[in-house]
Amino acid sequence: MIRQFELVERVQSYDPDADEEMLNRAYVYGLKKHGTQLRASGDPYFSHPVEVAGILAEMKLDTASIVTGLLHDTIEDTDATREEIAGLFGENVARLVDGVTKLSRLEVQSESTKEAENLRKLVLAMSSDIRVLLVKLADRLHNMRTLHHIKDPARRRRIALETMDLYAPLASRIGMEKVKRELEELAFAELNPDGRASVQARQGYLRERGERLVPEIEAELVKTLKEGGLEAQVSGREKTPYSIWRKMQNKNVSFEQLADIMAFRVIVTDVTQCYQALGLLHGRYQVIPGRFKDYISVPKPNGYRSLHTGVIGPLGQRIEIQIRTEEMQDQAERGVAAHWIYKEGGPSTDAPQYAWLRSLIEILDKAPNAEEFLEHTKLEMFHDQVFCFTPKGKLIALPKGATPIDFAYAVHSQVGDTCVGSKINGRMLPLRTQLANGDQVEIITSKAQTPSPTWERFVVTGKAKAAIRRFIRTRQREQYLQLGKSLLDKTFHEEGYEVTEKGLDGVRANFKQATTDDLIAAVGAGLITSREVMTAVYPGLKQPQRKDGGADVVPISRARNKAAADAAKAKKDAAGGQIAIRGLIPGMAVHFARCCHPLPGDRIVGIITTGKGVTIHTIDCATLESFSEAPERWIDVGWDSVTEGTPGVYTGRLKVTVANQPGSLSKLSTVIARHEGNISNLRIVNRSMDFFDMVIDVEVNDVKHLANITAALRATPAINAVERARN
Repeated sequence: MIRQFELVERVQSYDPDADEEMLNRAYVYGLKKHGTQLRASGDPYFSHPVEVAGILAEMKLDTASIVTGLLHDTIEDTDATREEIAGLFGENVARLVDGVTKLSRLEVQSESTKEAENLRKLVLAMSSDIRVLLVKLADRLHNMRTLHHIKDPARRRRIALETMDLYAPLASRIGMEKVKRELEELAFAELNPDGRASVQARQGYLRERGERLVPEIEAELVKTLKEGGLEAQVSGREKTPYSIWRKMQNKNVSFEQLADIMAFRVIVTDVTQCYQALGLLHGRYQVIPGRFKDYISVPKPNGYRSLHTGVIGPLGQRIEIQIRTEEMQDQAERGVAAHWIYKEGGPSTDAPQYAWLRSLIEILDKAPNAEEFLEHTKLEMFHDQVFCFTPKGKLIALPKGATPIDFAYAVHSQVGDTCVGSKINGRMLPLRTQLANGDQVEIITSKAQTPSPTWERFVVTGKAKAAIRRFIRTRQREQYLQLGKSLLDKTFHEEGYEVTEKGLDGVRANFKQATTDDLIAAVGAGLITSREVMTAVYPGLKQPQRKDGGADVVPISRARNKAAADAAKAKKDAAGGQIAIRGLIPGMAVHFARCCHPLPGDRIVGIITTGKGVTIHTIDCATLESFSEAPERWIDVGWDSVTEGTPGVYTGRLKVTVANQPGSLSKLSTVIARHEGNISNLRIVNRSMDFFDMVIDVEVNDVKHLANITAALRATPAINAVERARN
């Protein structure tokens, strides 16, 4: 354990003006508070905060950060309070300690919830002062160094996974590559000891074979640069086992196929010399295609700058070379800690390199619960990145696999919500197109646009997913409320009653609903039937019976007599009319059945699906037979006059038999296009020497529009048969 005077000397070695008296008081206070507490290793518990303070001193942080390291567990594990720490060490230290403190007293249901709540608090704290994250990383680093003392293997694995999933990426985001590498290695050793041992064995074998290889390559690189008139420091190192393992997995290659197991670093005086060194090395050695990256011209989001290149270097070895200045090297190793000027308050978290942190804050605002926030945060932290540009030249960093929708949300949430199209390098391309490095992306917006539920299937950023899910939740609830009110109004009206706020409020507790709106939304979602609510409001009410002994609402299918269907429909219309589905967005509270593809103008019926609202079928759909034993799930719905008179986009399905001859498909598509239809899908289901049978999905306005297209196709000589496809 680091002794008191040793810690003070370490801090004063890089900060002669450090507050020695505060450091001493914090050391003594922490030692007294933790008292006889022990760690899993059997060491005094206070050895942990002292080692954390030592790690922070290695980062060359300010006095407040070192004091925070000494006290970071006092609120959580002792009787110390935030107020007491503020009184003894100032509000600044108290705020930092509170930001790092875990929510150990929080009543949670699972470890994942606890992890998510801790991360939520950490993000909020570090958004105002990034030092909270620095202390947290030092805390996690020491815990990982002593992880082997924990006896429970499940707990060790959980901590290692959390480290790999969150803390190593967080360290990378603020440029602290040295801390990131150590966290990854320690977690890798716990999560995959066999894989790590395998890589280390191969590294050892190569090391034995080429013991003098690294010094010889270093010497030749120095000589090459010196002959070109450039003095530089050159050092070589092996990649860490985890970084080698990850590249083997990502590229699906063997250890021997990797080009950059050995990396050499060239340190020069200024930026001009960086490019001069690159020219000398490329002029001397054969370049490996696709290995050059210029992070000086386009720095990484965490501020990392360097030139990377791969060459067939001295002695015919495939090596990676990184060229940078001393300042860039310091930034690469210590990240934000290399340029944090605490005495002046430090750089603002509004700086460009903290855009990721602002994204986390937006996700925090949109996520409904801690677990979803954790999920979206992991999405935001993990991926390799691509760098794209706005039309004005602003750089946007996105995860690999990102689409224009992700780009739009990265620019601004409102841009994402109203996105209708995108131009990539001047060309209109689909919104699901994956972006590549260097793409220039222009987002086209419309005030009438809203996020589509289908976007969630292909976006990859946590920010985009959180925004889309929030919109879906909000709009879906609105739709459930609208549908629930219609169902309740109709059911009550059939019995001669009116739905009242007071009546619903009086029975909501029966259904375990917090508010009246919650009760109405549950009816719309199919979780509670409107008949159950009415029976609760009027307990003496009996279920009405038909003359034939059946329920009042009966299934109507092709197997039923049409006259009986019309009579049942007329009875319902007289009782309260149909429930109109106008304004209910498909995919929210209403779903159009894919078995029959109902269109405006069709006679339709609704089937309540638990938790999903209503699925709309045509009244002669064969699928309805399967619901004949559940009459309570049937509701009478219809298109109102506004819906039927307003152009919209609906999918009609046609079964077509086409002559197998040149030009047949061209004639078919021409006829559909001439009648303002749009083919959204085409599938050949049977083929022979003379004919093709195919199923075509056509976007139309209503059933009349589809009928016009069908008639036109029947009049086309190359088309032998056309009918509307059913089931």
